[in-house]
Amino acid sequence: MATFILVHGAWHGGWCWERVVPLLEAKGHRVLAPDLPGMGEDRRKLGGDPLGEWADFVAELAADAGPPVVLVGHSRGGLVISEVAERAPQSIAKLVYLTAFLLPSGQSLADYAGRYPDIGPGPAVRPANDPARLALDLELAKPIFYNRTSAEDAQAAAGRLVPEPLAALTRPLAISAERFGRVPRAYIEASNDRAISLAMQREMQAALPCAPVITLGSDHSPFYSAVPELAEALLELA
Repeated sequence: MATFILVHGAWHGGWCWERVVPLLEAKGHRVLAPDLPGMGEDRRKLGGDPLGEWADFVAELAADAGPPVVLVGHSRGGLVISEVAERAPQSIAKLVYLTAFLLPSGQSLADYAGRYPDIGPGPAVRPANDPARLALDLELAKPIFYNRTSAEDAQAAAGRLVPEPLAALTRPLAISAERFGRVPRAYIEASNDRAISLAMQREMQAALPCAPVITLGSDHSPFYSAVPELAEALLELA
Protein backbone atom coordinates (compact mmCIF):
# COMPACT_ATOMS: atom_id res chain seq x y z
CA MET A 1 0.00 0.00 0.00
CA ALA A 2 1.10 3.55 -0.70
CA THR A 3 1.03 6.78 1.24
CA PHE A 4 -0.64 9.54 -0.76
CA ILE A 5 0.30 13.11 0.10
CA LEU A 6 -2.21 15.44 -1.53
CA VAL A 7 -1.01 19.01 -2.02
CA HIS A 8 -3.66 21.64 -2.66
CA GLY A 9 -3.42 24.56 -5.05
CA ALA A 10 -3.56 28.33 -4.73
CA TRP A 11 -6.20 29.87 -2.45
CA HIS A 12 -7.30 26.39 -1.33
CA GLY A 13 -6.58 24.19 1.68
CA GLY A 14 -6.42 20.51 2.47
CA TRP A 15 -10.22 20.56 2.74
CA CYS A 16 -10.54 20.34 -1.06
CA TRP A 17 -9.61 16.63 -0.96
CA GLU A 18 -12.36 15.75 1.52
CA ARG A 19 -14.29 13.47 -0.87
CA VAL A 20 -11.26 11.79 -2.41
CA VAL A 21 -9.50 10.82 0.83
CA PRO A 22 -12.12 8.26 1.98
CA LEU A 23 -12.06 6.50 -1.40
CA LEU A 24 -8.29 6.05 -1.27
CA GLU A 25 -8.35 4.99 2.36
CA ALA A 26 -11.07 2.43 1.61
CA LYS A 27 -8.56 0.64 -0.61
CA GLY A 28 -6.06 0.43 2.23
CA HIS A 29 -3.84 3.39 1.40
CA ARG A 30 -2.65 5.99 3.87
CA VAL A 31 -3.62 9.54 2.89
CA LEU A 32 -2.31 12.89 4.10
CA ALA A 33 -4.07 16.03 2.88
CA PRO A 34 -2.58 18.85 4.95
CA ASP A 35 -3.11 22.57 4.86
CA LEU A 36 0.14 24.03 3.62
CA PRO A 37 1.66 26.44 6.14
CA GLY A 38 -0.28 29.70 6.18
CA MET A 39 -3.12 28.29 4.05
CA GLY A 40 -6.52 26.80 4.80
CA GLU A 41 -6.95 26.86 8.56
CA ASP A 42 -3.19 27.03 9.23
CA ARG A 43 -2.58 30.53 10.53
CA ARG A 44 1.19 30.49 10.91
CA LYS A 45 3.13 33.42 9.48
CA LEU A 46 5.10 32.84 6.31
CA GLY A 47 8.46 34.34 5.43
CA GLY A 48 9.56 35.70 2.09
CA ASP A 49 9.71 32.33 0.32
CA PRO A 50 6.40 30.50 0.84
CA LEU A 51 7.12 28.08 -1.98
CA GLY A 52 10.31 26.98 -0.26
CA GLU A 53 8.59 26.75 3.12
CA TRP A 54 5.85 24.60 1.65
CA ALA A 55 8.34 22.32 -0.08
CA ASP A 56 10.31 21.88 3.16
CA PHE A 57 7.08 21.07 5.01
CA VAL A 58 5.93 18.44 2.51
CA ALA A 59 9.43 16.96 2.16
CA GLU A 60 9.44 16.35 5.90
CA LEU A 61 6.03 14.66 5.70
CA ALA A 62 7.28 12.44 2.88
CA ALA A 63 10.44 11.48 4.77
CA ASP A 64 8.45 10.61 7.88
CA ALA A 65 5.86 8.61 5.92
CA GLY A 66 8.36 6.16 4.48
CA PRO A 67 8.11 4.60 1.01
CA PRO A 68 6.28 4.35 -1.23
CA VAL A 69 5.00 7.94 -1.29
CA VAL A 70 2.78 9.13 -4.14
CA LEU A 71 2.95 12.91 -4.12
CA VAL A 72 -0.01 14.61 -5.80
CA GLY A 73 -0.03 18.32 -6.61
CA HIS A 74 -3.06 20.23 -7.85
CA SER A 75 -2.66 23.47 -9.82
CA ARG A 76 -0.07 25.63 -8.00
CA GLY A 77 0.64 22.53 -5.93
CA GLY A 78 2.55 21.27 -8.95
CA LEU A 79 5.29 23.77 -8.15
CA VAL A 80 5.40 22.52 -4.58
CA ILE A 81 5.77 18.86 -5.48
CA SER A 82 8.48 19.65 -8.03
CA GLU A 83 10.53 21.36 -5.33
CA VAL A 84 9.83 18.53 -2.87
CA ALA A 85 11.29 16.10 -5.40
CA GLU A 86 14.36 18.33 -5.69
CA ARG A 87 14.80 18.29 -1.91
CA ALA A 88 14.05 14.63 -1.23
CA PRO A 89 13.93 12.50 -4.39
CA GLN A 90 14.71 9.41 -2.36
CA SER A 91 11.42 9.85 -0.46
CA ILE A 92 9.11 9.98 -3.48
CA ALA A 93 7.98 6.99 -5.56
CA LYS A 94 5.93 9.06 -8.01
CA LEU A 95 4.90 12.64 -8.71
CA VAL A 96 1.34 13.16 -9.94
CA TYR A 97 0.43 16.51 -11.50
CA LEU A 98 -3.33 17.03 -11.29
CA THR A 99 -4.17 19.73 -13.84
CA ALA A 100 -1.11 21.37 -12.36
CA PHE A 101 1.75 23.67 -13.23
CA LEU A 102 4.64 21.51 -14.43
CA LEU A 103 7.37 24.05 -15.11
CA PRO A 104 11.10 23.97 -15.86
CA SER A 105 13.68 25.40 -13.53
CA GLY A 106 13.93 29.18 -13.63
CA GLN A 107 10.29 29.78 -14.54
CA SER A 108 7.58 31.05 -12.17
CA LEU A 109 3.86 30.50 -12.28
CA ALA A 110 3.40 34.18 -13.11
CA ASP A 111 5.89 33.91 -15.98
CA TYR A 112 4.00 31.03 -17.53
CA ALA A 113 0.43 32.15 -16.83
CA GLY A 114 1.27 35.66 -18.03
CA ARG A 115 1.58 34.29 -21.54
CA TYR A 116 -2.13 33.39 -21.43
CA PRO A 117 -3.88 36.50 -20.05
CA ASP A 118 -7.29 35.37 -21.27
CA ILE A 119 -7.14 32.07 -19.34
CA GLY A 120 -7.22 31.55 -15.61
CA PRO A 121 -8.30 33.43 -12.50
CA GLY A 122 -6.78 36.80 -13.43
CA PRO A 123 -10.14 38.63 -13.75
CA ALA A 124 -11.09 37.45 -10.24
CA VAL A 125 -7.86 38.46 -8.50
CA ARG A 126 -8.08 41.37 -6.06
CA PRO A 127 -5.70 42.97 -3.52
CA ALA A 128 -5.93 41.40 -0.07
CA ASN A 129 -5.81 43.18 3.26
CA ASP A 130 -2.31 41.76 3.59
CA PRO A 131 -0.28 43.42 0.82
CA ALA A 132 1.85 40.28 0.51
CA ARG A 133 -1.19 38.28 -0.61
CA LEU A 134 -3.81 38.20 -3.36
CA ALA A 135 -7.52 37.61 -2.74
CA LEU A 136 -10.31 36.61 -5.12
CA ASP A 137 -13.71 37.94 -6.06
CA LEU A 138 -15.54 34.73 -5.17
CA GLU A 139 -18.40 35.18 -7.63
CA LEU A 140 -15.96 35.62 -10.49
CA ALA A 141 -13.79 32.74 -9.28
CA LYS A 142 -16.58 30.15 -9.20
CA PRO A 143 -17.06 29.77 -12.98
CA ILE A 144 -13.28 29.59 -13.43
CA PHE A 145 -12.50 26.97 -10.79
CA TYR A 146 -15.81 25.10 -10.51
CA ASN A 147 -17.57 25.30 -13.89
CA ARG A 148 -18.58 21.62 -13.84
CA THR A 149 -19.08 21.41 -10.08
CA SER A 150 -22.56 21.58 -8.58
CA ALA A 151 -23.69 25.06 -7.58
CA GLU A 152 -23.91 23.98 -3.94
CA ASP A 153 -20.37 22.56 -3.88
CA ALA A 154 -18.98 25.54 -5.79
CA GLN A 155 -20.51 27.96 -3.30
CA ALA A 156 -19.20 25.99 -0.32
CA ALA A 157 -15.71 25.71 -1.78
CA ALA A 158 -15.50 29.36 -2.76
CA GLY A 159 -16.43 30.34 0.78
CA ARG A 160 -13.36 28.52 2.13
CA LEU A 161 -10.78 30.13 -0.15
CA VAL A 162 -8.11 32.26 1.53
CA PRO A 163 -5.67 34.85 0.11
CA GLU A 164 -2.63 33.44 -1.71
CA PRO A 165 0.94 34.63 -1.01
CA LEU A 166 2.08 36.65 -4.00
CA ALA A 167 5.67 35.41 -3.67
CA ALA A 168 4.54 31.82 -4.31
CA LEU A 169 3.40 32.89 -7.77
CA THR A 170 6.40 35.01 -8.69
CA ARG A 171 9.36 33.03 -7.33
CA PRO A 172 11.09 30.99 -10.08
CA LEU A 173 11.21 27.24 -9.63
CA ALA A 174 14.56 25.76 -8.57
CA ILE A 175 14.89 22.13 -9.70
CA SER A 176 17.51 19.97 -11.43
CA ALA A 177 17.56 17.00 -13.78
CA GLU A 178 19.78 15.14 -11.32
CA ARG A 179 17.29 15.26 -8.44
CA PHE A 180 13.79 16.29 -9.54
CA GLY A 181 14.37 14.66 -12.91
CA ARG A 182 14.99 11.20 -11.50
CA VAL A 183 11.53 10.88 -9.91
CA PRO A 184 8.85 9.26 -12.15
CA ARG A 185 5.99 11.62 -12.93
CA ALA A 186 2.45 11.23 -14.22
CA TYR A 187 -0.14 13.79 -15.28
CA ILE A 188 -3.92 13.84 -14.81
CA GLU A 189 -5.48 16.24 -17.29
CA ALA A 190 -8.79 18.07 -16.90
CA SER A 191 -10.33 18.58 -20.32
CA ASN A 192 -12.83 21.28 -19.28
CA ASP A 193 -10.47 23.33 -17.16
CA ARG A 194 -10.92 27.12 -17.35
CA ALA A 195 -8.06 27.90 -14.96
CA ILE A 196 -5.33 25.96 -16.81
CA SER A 197 -6.57 25.08 -20.28
CA LEU A 198 -6.04 21.64 -21.76
CA ALA A 199 -3.75 23.20 -24.35
CA MET A 200 -1.62 24.68 -21.56
CA GLN A 201 -1.55 21.36 -19.72
CA ARG A 202 -0.33 19.59 -22.85
CA GLU A 203 2.23 22.25 -23.64
CA MET A 204 3.78 21.71 -20.21
CA GLN A 205 3.76 17.95 -20.68
CA ALA A 206 5.50 18.31 -24.03
CA ALA A 207 8.34 20.19 -22.33
CA LEU A 208 8.54 17.78 -19.37
CA PRO A 209 7.02 14.47 -20.51
CA CYS A 210 4.94 12.39 -18.10
CA ALA A 211 3.87 8.77 -18.22
CA PRO A 212 1.16 7.82 -17.97
CA VAL A 213 -1.20 10.66 -18.81
CA ILE A 214 -4.83 10.23 -17.73
CA THR A 215 -7.60 12.51 -19.00
CA LEU A 216 -10.66 13.43 -16.93
CA GLY A 217 -13.65 15.28 -18.38
CA SER A 218 -13.66 17.64 -15.43
CA ASP A 219 -13.20 21.29 -14.56
CA HIS A 220 -10.22 22.60 -12.58
CA SER A 221 -11.58 20.91 -9.45
CA PRO A 222 -12.01 17.19 -10.15
CA PHE A 223 -11.97 16.57 -6.40
CA TYR A 224 -15.58 17.87 -6.57
CA SER A 225 -16.67 17.47 -10.20
CA ALA A 226 -15.21 14.00 -10.92
CA VAL A 227 -14.60 12.36 -7.56
CA PRO A 228 -14.89 8.65 -8.47
CA GLU A 229 -12.91 9.13 -11.67
CA LEU A 230 -10.15 11.01 -9.86
CA ALA A 231 -9.91 8.38 -7.14
CA GLU A 232 -9.76 5.63 -9.76
CA ALA A 233 -6.96 7.44 -11.58
CA LEU A 234 -4.94 7.88 -8.40
CA LEU A 235 -5.42 4.24 -7.43
CA GLU A 236 -4.24 3.21 -10.89
CA LEU A 237 -1.13 5.34 -10.51
CA ALA A 238 -0.36 3.87 -7.09
